[in-house]
Amino acid sequence: MATIQCGKIQFQLIQGVLFDKDGTLADSQAFLRHLGQRRSRLIDAQVPGVQEPLLMAFGLDGDQLNPAGLLALGTRYENEIAAAAYVAETGRDWVTSLSLVRSSFAEADKVFQRKADNTPLFEGAREVLQSLVAAGIKVGIVSADTTANVEDFVARYELEACIQVALGIDRGPGKPDPTIFQQACVALGVAPERVLAIGDSVADIEMAKAANAAGCVAVTWGWTQPPQLAQADALIAHFAEMQILDR
Repeated sequence: MATIQCGKIQFQLIQGVLFDKDGTLADSQAFLRHLGQRRSRLIDAQVPGVQEPLLMAFGLDGDQLNPAGLLALGTRYENEIAAAAYVAETGRDWVTSLSLVRSSFAEADKVFQRKADNTPLFEGAREVLQSLVAAGIKVGIVSADTTANVEDFVARYELEACIQVALGIDRGPGKPDPTIFQQACVALGVAPERVLAIGDSVADIEMAKAANAAGCVAVTWGWTQPPQLAQADALIAHFAEMQILDR
C-alpha cells in the first residue's frame, strides 16, 4: 500500500491505479478530430446532407473537439449507433443504416491505419507508470476505446512491464457505468476502495464514484477546450504533480 499525493490531496492505502487512455495517457485530440471528420465525409458520400449533423453529433466544431462529446467519450458502438440514427432519419431502414455506418467507419480505419502511432504518450506518463510499479502498486488501463486498441497502445509504447490490465469496451455499457472499472479491479486482485482512478472526463469521475473507488484524479492536459472537472477529488495539470509519498 502507498500514499499518493496529487496536487494538494493525499490518497492513502492505495494498492492500485487505473488510468483512462485517450486524453490521459495518450495525446489523442488531433487523431480523434481527423477521424470524426473522415467518418462524416465517408457517410455523407453515400447519404448526402448528413455531414454537418454528424460532425455536431460527434462533438466537432471546425477544428475544435468537445472533450465531453460523443467522439471523445463514447465507445465505438455508441458512435456507430448515434451515426446510424442520423442515416435512418433519411428514410433508410435500420439494418441498412447500421451497415452503411459500420462500413464507413471501417474505411476510415484503413486511412488512419494504426491508431497507436497517432496517439503518443503524454510527457511524464512513462515515468509515473514506472514509479507506481516500483512502489508495488498494481496498474491498469480502463478505456472507452476498443480492447484491441488499448492492447495495441500498450504494445506500441512498450508498457507491458507497467500495465497489468488493459481493458476497453467492445460491447456493453460504456463509462460512466462502473462495470469496466470493477472488472479491472477483479483482474488486479484489488478492492475498488483501494484503487485510484485517473481520467480526463466527468464520465471517469462518475464511474469511479459508482465503483466506490478510493478517489478520482482528473487531468487537465488532454484537450484544447478544458473539460469541466470540478467534481473530481483532485485536479492535476502535469504528471509531475502526482507523487508517491510512502510505501
